[in-house]
Amino acid sequence: MASGKLKTMKTKKIIILGAGAVGSVYGALLSRENEVTLIGNKAHVRTIQTKGLDLIGEKNQNFRLKAELKIDEIASNTLVLLTTKAEDSIHAIEQMKPILRNDTVIIVLQNGLGNEKAVKKTVGEVEVLRGVTEIAAEFLAPGRVHFWKGKTTIAQSKSAKEIAETFATSSLETCISENITNDVWNKLILNCILNPLTALFRIRNNEVASESLKWIRHEIIRECLTIGMAEGIDLKLDPATIDNKISSYRNLSSMCQDIIKGKKTEIEFLNGKLVELGQKHGISTPVNQTLTSLMKFLEEQIIEV
Repeated sequence: MASGKLKTMKTKKIIILGAGAVGSVYGALLSRENEVTLIGNKAHVRTIQTKGLDLIGEKNQNFRLKAELKIDEIASNTLVLLTTKAEDSIHAIEQMKPILRNDTVIIVLQNGLGNEKAVKKTVGEVEVLRGVTEIAAEFLAPGRVHFWKGKTTIAQSKSAKEIAETFATSSLETCISENITNDVWNKLILNCILNPLTALFRIRNNEVASESLKWIRHEIIRECLTIGMAEGIDLKLDPATIDNKISSYRNLSSMCQDIIKGKKTEIEFLNGKLVELGQKHGISTPVNQTLTSLMKFLEEQIIEV
C-alpha cells in the first residue's frame, strides 16, 4: 500500500491515452506533480488548451495541463495510462506503437476482461500492467468533469511501487495487488450489474439498489461467480455487501453516459464477455444474455450513424 510519508519522487512524464471522464481526472490530479499530456477528442482538447480543465467534486479546481489530439513522440521513462473505451484500445496502441520505447510502461485502466493481454500482444516487450479504478466520473462538457474519489489498484510488477508512489503524491489512493485477476473480476461483476441497468433505465447507479431489481442483481452475481469458478477464479462475494456498495454510488455509469450521448457501449466487454465465457464452458447465462441483447437493440436505435 502506498501510504504514509513518501520520499520525494522525481517528476514523471505521463500520457493519458483516452482523455474521457476518468482519464481526465487522472490527468488533472497527476499534473500537480508530473508532466502530463492528455490525448483526447477535438472539442475537449481545444477547451483544455484555451480554458484549462475544470474538475468538479469535493473540491472544484481548474487545472492547466497539456492536451493534444495525438502524440508524436514519447520521452524516456514515460508512463502511459490507457483509459480509452475497451474496443478502442488496440487501435489507440497501434497508433502509438512506432514511438513506444523499451522503458515505456503502460497501465491498462479499462472495464472488461482480457484487455491487457491484447495490449501486450500488440506492444511486445513494453511493460504492460493491469489496473482497476474505483474513481467515478461524469463528462459534463468539454473541459468540465465531475468526479468522485476512489482507490486505484495496480498489478504487482517491477514498476508497481514507483507508480503507486507517483499516484499517491498526487492524492490518488493507490495499492499494489497480489491478485489483480480477482480485483478485475470484482470490478467486472459490479459493472455487469450497474452499467446495463442504468443505461436501459437511464438512472443513477444508486437507483439500481431498488428492492424491485434485487432478483436481477443477485442473478447477475450468481452467473458471474459460476463463470468465474469455471475460469479458475474463486471469488467470495456476499450479494448483500454488493447491494450496500451500489446504494452509495451516485454517479451515472459510463454506459448510461454513452447511451445518453448516442455512442456505442462496452456491453460486449462486460455482460457480453460473460455470455461468451458461458458458451465456452457450456454454462447458461440467461440474465447476462438478456441484458446484452437488450443493450445491443438499444444501441441500434440510438447510435449516431
